[in-house]
Amino acid sequence: MLHFKKYKTFAALSFLLIISGCILLSCNKSFLDRQPISRYTTDNYPFPSGGGVYDQYIFAAYSSLRHYGVTSYAFVAATSIRSDDADKGSSFADGYPYLSGVDNFPVPPFSSMVNDLWNAYYGDLIYNCNLVLQKVAQDSSGTPESVKASAMAEARFLRGYAYFTLERLFGNIPIIDTVLDIKNSVVPQSNPAKVYAFIEQDLQYAAAHLPSRSGWDPKFIGRVTSGAAWGMLAKVYLYQKKWQQAMDAAATVINSGQYNLSTPYADIWKNSGENCSESVFEIQCYADANHPSGDGVDNTGYGCQYASIQGVRGIAEGPQHDLGWGFNNPSHYLHLAYEPGDPRLNSTLLFCPTKTPTIFGETFGRPEPNDSIYNMKVYLGNDPSMRQSVGNTQAWWENVRILRYADVVLMYAEAANELGKTNEALDKLEWVRARARAGNNAVLPRVTTTKKADLRLAIQHERRIELAMEQERFFDIVRWGIAADVMHAAKKLNYTAGRDEWLPIPQAQIDLSQGVLHQNPGY
Repeated sequence: MLHFKKYKTFAALSFLLIISGCILLSCNKSFLDRQPISRYTTDNYPFPSGGGVYDQYIFAAYSSLRHYGVTSYAFVAATSIRSDDADKGSSFADGYPYLSGVDNFPVPPFSSMVNDLWNAYYGDLIYNCNLVLQKVAQDSSGTPESVKASAMAEARFLRGYAYFTLERLFGNIPIIDTVLDIKNSVVPQSNPAKVYAFIEQDLQYAAAHLPSRSGWDPKFIGRVTSGAAWGMLAKVYLYQKKWQQAMDAAATVINSGQYNLSTPYADIWKNSGENCSESVFEIQCYADANHPSGDGVDNTGYGCQYASIQGVRGIAEGPQHDLGWGFNNPSHYLHLAYEPGDPRLNSTLLFCPTKTPTIFGETFGRPEPNDSIYNMKVYLGNDPSMRQSVGNTQAWWENVRILRYADVVLMYAEAANELGKTNEALDKLEWVRARARAGNNAVLPRVTTTKKADLRLAIQHERRIELAMEQERFFDIVRWGIAADVMHAAKKLNYTAGRDEWLPIPQAQIDLSQGVLHQNPGY
């Protein structure tokens, strides 16, 4: 059971000691103006102005966010393909046995996909967060307490996010809050209530000790903020139906004045939209000609394969159109869910064959029999000028948007409605719809219902459309208690309530634990 760090000494992590966000430029500057990122080791790391003595360890934790198992193939499969909004994609046979059961259940306990998720989150991301906390605890050099608190806050935010993701994926999971060695690496599972309490404590600490978005030196854009902590905390409360706490946490983000909905919807996923006013928590990725993106699992180029996994599979049309693996295709059911004239459809669904040239002047055929729709959001960041500059077509440089301001606003609306604060819920819902209609009052009419049940459905619909293909849908329908009905309506008939809300605990981990870990119900 891989709860301890499987890698060698920290010096071996020198190629990971980086957060590409530390020098990324703001969204109003050209993506091509970025400079190559240096590589540091524990011996030569220069604590830059505005940085801190723990940054080398913190940056390793940020680098873990780009790990193949944290934000790439397994992540996309588990969070998106499992939902009614997406199909597996690619060719009929491609992806098996890795993706067995992902599209129509159940995922088998021996799946290497679930083991990849478990290993990446526990063995890399959580380990590196715990390492930061250990380094702070062991520091007797007189480092100011404020510096220690800030470092712990970053680590605890990232750890809280990791556990929140694991909890939603697996349900009954171990809590590892220290760096463990192989002798004491087996830890029993905790129930969801205990895990959520642990997550809350991490995020509350982060919210209290992180700077605001404007509090970071611009060279460190992409480092987590108090706004990110409050936004993530709002979601954690929402999942537990702690409506007042969710509303208050979301209100803290809204009232901070650090975020807004001024970025046009279609621009959010362009390279120029990275870290814009919409961004609350965004994983930073980078690639250039000197650090080219690779085709393996080592994240060469300081990028990740999130976009590559979902890019248009266009090998038949020539290498210039080979934009990815073709997985995670928007479903026909998602297409039907859009209201007439909703402009967000054309920023989310890329139809193949294309009837008209894209924003990049490209057209695509239909290279695979079952691929008729691709994820437009990842295509929008695959600018041909970047392909030429980097020397790669599969967009390893695209940032991954984890938490957007619109999500926070809709969380506020949902919590307000559940608390009977109808006018506030309607007001926040209209914020999101107004941005979406982009001045065209002939579409997306204002929602006016004052019935709680009807407004709940309207907010649920808005979350589906606004956040389509952004890893929220499966988790939302599970927490709303409608997953079985929704899945069956989308012809994913093998979905079984009481089993498929959670992935199986990897059988490999159960075996390694010698029975300390127990399998989830139904598997």
